[in-house]
Amino acid sequence: MWLSILGLILGISLGLLTDVQIPSEYANYLSIAVLASLDTLFGGIRAHLQQMYDDKVFVSGFFFNIALAAGLAFLGVHLGVDLYLAAIFAFGVRLFQNIAVIRRILLAKWSNKKDIEEAAR
Repeated sequence: MWLSILGLILGISLGLLTDVQIPSEYANYLSIAVLASLDTLFGGIRAHLQQMYDDKVFVSGFFFNIALAAGLAFLGVHLGVDLYLAAIFAFGVRLFQNIAVIRRILLAKWSNKKDIEEAAR
């Protein structure tokens, strides 16, 4: 869990402190990379909340997802097909599923904590 939070803080800090301009030709690749990294981040948070988190799975999934998404976009550019849209759809669906599960877990924990506090009174 700490690795994902550290990566997020480092990424946001570097993004705010530098003035890097990304060429417009790479916009599709960057959007997919950001979406893949967010999917992995929220997947890591979900795994932590479910007590199934593993650093190796998180790091390998992070790089594999980005490489797969960039590879699809690259292949699509050379075939003349917008394959990056498939990656955006897949990662977008997974991202929303992970967020929904995280929300349910947090609500269940909050509800259980509230029930325990009321029972103790």
